[in-house]
Amino acid sequence: MDWSSNPHRITDLHALEAVYGQPGQASIVKEVDYIHPHYRAFIEAAPFAVLATAGPGGLDASPRGDPAGFVVVEDEKTLLLPDRRGNNRIDSLRNIVADPRVALLFMVPGMGETLRVNGRAAILTDPHLLERFAMDGKAPRSVLAVRVEAVFAQCSRAVIRSRLWKADALRDPASLPSLGTVLQALSRNAIDGAQYDRDLPERLRTTLY
Repeated sequence: MDWSSNPHRITDLHALEAVYGQPGQASIVKEVDYIHPHYRAFIEAAPFAVLATAGPGGLDASPRGDPAGFVVVEDEKTLLLPDRRGNNRIDSLRNIVADPRVALLFMVPGMGETLRVNGRAAILTDPHLLERFAMDGKAPRSVLAVRVEAVFAQCSRAVIRSRLWKADALRDPASLPSLGTVLQALSRNAIDGAQYDRDLPERLRTTLY
């Protein structure tokens, strides 16, 4: 679909603000440029975050998860995030090498509110730092050090609307295509999807860290 000639397309800030108006006081005062103790408590309770990056190849949003507190608040301006074992695409890390700007969205199961952090990241491989984040005797290959520039809480509307934590909203995985099914289709049968799905639970168990 071509949006370029749509007469209802918004192309400038004045038109955008005319539609949405001004933010309320609470939306302004909640943003700070450091990790307030209340925000620290949220980060330390979060077992899941989404890491957003940008680079020459485009944008990336990557899920990150570990036991609660896996993102360490080193000080009020610094977060440390281990880069756990994955598929070696390293899309986020490639972007950070080119553009250090990052954003994090923290989520705590059962809570509607989320926490957003913007900053600039560095990829560190100091052996002593890596050892701090070892799990099951295995250290990450790198740790992201995020210099915090903005932190603010997000209200619960999106989570409430999505019914994200409601038990009756959970989907049966069998109702959607499995990863093996997707890979077999996209690889034009070069990958045996059924075999991939059979092997996946054991592969995840042995390669989690």
